[in-house]
Amino acid sequence: MDHAADANRTDLMTITRYVLNEQTKYPESRGDFTILLSHIVLGCKFVCSCVNKAGLAKLIGLAGETNVQASFSPTFIWGEEQKKLDVLSNEVFIKALVSSGRTCILVSEEDEEATFVEPSKRGKYCVVFDPLDGSSNIDCGVSIGTIFGIYMIKDGDEPKLEDVLQPGKNMLAAGYCMYGSSCTLVLSTGSGVNGFTLDPSLGEFILTHPDIKIPKKGRIYSVNEGNAKNWDGPTAKYVEKCKFPKDGSPAKSLRYIGSMVADVHRTLLYGGVFLYPADKKSPSGKLRVLYEVFPMSFLMEQAGGQSFTGKGRALDLVPKKIHERSPIFLGSYDDVEEIKALYAAEEQK
Repeated sequence: MDHAADANRTDLMTITRYVLNEQTKYPESRGDFTILLSHIVLGCKFVCSCVNKAGLAKLIGLAGETNVQASFSPTFIWGEEQKKLDVLSNEVFIKALVSSGRTCILVSEEDEEATFVEPSKRGKYCVVFDPLDGSSNIDCGVSIGTIFGIYMIKDGDEPKLEDVLQPGKNMLAAGYCMYGSSCTLVLSTGSGVNGFTLDPSLGEFILTHPDIKIPKKGRIYSVNEGNAKNWDGPTAKYVEKCKFPKDGSPAKSLRYIGSMVADVHRTLLYGGVFLYPADKKSPSGKLRVLYEVFPMSFLMEQAGGQSFTGKGRALDLVPKKIHERSPIFLGSYDDVEEIKALYAAEEQK
């Protein structure tokens, strides 16, 4: 690839240019949202760089002890301290978001309590995020990622926790950044879904997947079948139907990575369904509503798919706690319809 030629091209749609173009659709816009997104992008670039070095960290002496309880994340030198990669990622995003001057409340998977930004640096946006989803997969080279969603508080209001305890349908934007064979950022600002890939030579995210649309029906299902003995009836019936269809159609293929960002990314591009149902061990599900279920459901609906909790539309949920959990079924429209029909039939019994 001729990187010098790339650098001189003017037809490349960078993520900055894309967001600025979106901003022109709103004459009243002051650019606050653009500034916020640019800080999220900066955080993603920093974490991508750290993830790429994670395999070498132990080898060259940057890594210390490994936390085998919570994650297998290597540790990095950050200032004078050593930090685990998931903890470091969290600090990077907190600092990036606060320094943007456009946020008021931050909810992170890593922090038990919400972070309220000091008044002098406060803006009107609330950001919910998982700084490094799937961090236990770092050592084996599996794709991991950052997931985020953005809400806005009402003008003039003093920020309070209720400002983030909103249904997912109120989100202004959502996205994820996947750190894998390439660094891919998938974003929706409420008018479709677009994918951007980081060009290391330019240090810029370039639009590579414009207007992503999930196929109406897919051939892949993605679920941890190790939990099968604890599933409820509709989930068990659906998976059985995937493996042994009775209508003469071909069986679906099972693909399960165990990293939500990677599994959802594949589902978004190729179609099919991603399931993390409730079971006897986790009757409320395992995935967190605010920063896993909502952003991924937002993206899936914007791409033409569906998202369902086993009781209703995922984006209609109103969380009562910042780390609340929920079952989730998301993916191709027709595939999720089948799951909804099975739950409806179970209710009528």
